[in-house]
Amino acid sequence: MARIDAWVWSVRLYKTRSAAAEACRAGHVKLNDAAVKPAQTVAVGDRVRAWVNHREHIVEVTELVSKRVGASHARQCYVDHSPPPPPKEVLASIPRRDRGAGRPTKRERRQIDQLRGR
Repeated sequence: MARIDAWVWSVRLYKTRSAAAEACRAGHVKLNDAAVKPAQTVAVGDRVRAWVNHREHIVEVTELVSKRVGASHARQCYVDHSPPPPPKEVLASIPRRDRGAGRPTKRERRQIDQLRGR
C-alpha cells in the first residue's frame, strides 16, 4: 500500500510531494471518483483523477511506488486514460488580456460576461 500523495508525486504527476499533498487537501486529486486526503492508501487497479496545470489526468494504477522514480519507469506504473489536450487552434482563439493591462474596467467586464453568456 502507498499513500496517494506519495504515489502521484513518485509517478511524476506533481513536482513536489508537498504540492501533491496540497492538491489532495484542495480536492484536485480523486481516488475512484471520491475526494481523498493525502494519507489515503492507493491499491493496484484504482483510478486516480488529478487536476494538474489546468488539465485533468485520469490514470489507472498498475504498480505501487512510494519513492520517486525515473520518467521511463513512472510511465509503467500507470495506464493513462486522460482525454487528449484541446487543439492549438482552440487555445489560440481564447481571448486573453495583455500582460500588465491591469484589471478589466466595468465595460470590459460586461463584455466578458456577455461573451460567456451570463
